Amino acid sequence: MTTPQTPIHSSFGAASTAAEIVKDLDLTGKIAVVTGGSNGLGLETTRALAGVGATVVVPARDVAKATAALAGISNVEVYPMELTDPASIDALATTVLAAHSVLHILINNAGLMTPPLMRDARGYESQFSTNHLGHFQLTGRLWPALKAAHGARVVALSSRGHQFAAVDFDDWNFERHPYDPRRAYGQSKTANALFAVALDARGQRDGVRAFSVHPGGVITDLTKYMSKEALAKSGHLDAEGRPIIDPERNMKSPEQGAATAVWCAVSAELDGMGGVYCENCDIAPALAADSPELLGVRPWATDPAAADRLWTLSEQLTGVTFP
Repeated sequence: MTTPQTPIHSSFGAASTAAEIVKDLDLTGKIAVVTGGSNGLGLETTRALAGVGATVVVPARDVAKATAALAGISNVEVYPMELTDPASIDALATTVLAAHSVLHILINNAGLMTPPLMRDARGYESQFSTNHLGHFQLTGRLWPALKAAHGARVVALSSRGHQFAAVDFDDWNFERHPYDPRRAYGQSKTANALFAVALDARGQRDGVRAFSVHPGGVITDLTKYMSKEALAKSGHLDAEGRPIIDPERNMKSPEQGAATAVWCAVSAELDGMGGVYCENCDIAPALAADSPELLGVRPWATDPAAADRLWTLSEQLTGVTFP
């Protein structure tokens, strides 16, 4: 069943934290995978889920660094993985499936934002490769365990940045036009949202529901390619260079930024729903393409036809088909 892209007026909001989302839950026996789960939003996501009993698998480029960051958090397993390396993704999936036959939650959280032009070994632009294609492959490889959960949820971290660009199916890899890091980021975030639309449509019969999420504006390592001057000019830093926290204006702490992804992963308020773009712990309103509003989702990020077209392209580019 298709879920309307309409707010449901949940019991949480813009200022809610991940810890508040799970406060009354017991996730003992549940298995979760959180990419990028050892820093920024991912770390707070891992902390919240593990804190109420879930076993959280954290794939990481640097296992030693991730293990140190996660010290003191129980129920965490750390394994190596690089999202732009297909062999690394396959190896991680093999390890996870050997350890866990069932996967209840997959949060595709890791990401890259506005770097200079970089390409992976296949020649694919790095933001599209990291943010979308790597997670497409990972989800496909983990599909047997997601299906076995009979009620799994997959959460794709999108962004308000999806407003910057739709997926350019004629030049997604910037081979015909000059590389624009902001446009490339927007395209990859639109791809995250469309992936949730397509995955949910395909996964419903197996009990797998998917959501995409705008976490809010949070200053983390994701902003490493942005200067402090640019962040200050955008209003996200104060005069002393410290992040401004004002969730009603889309500026959040990491704890608040992790809340919507955790809400999508565990909330009973979303039972029987899926395929929608969420923000501020609610389903976001669908807005017109030319809307001046700061938040809300634009039509190119929820279009089922575009989602199907992206799915076909992703299968071709990765060689991955879902069983």
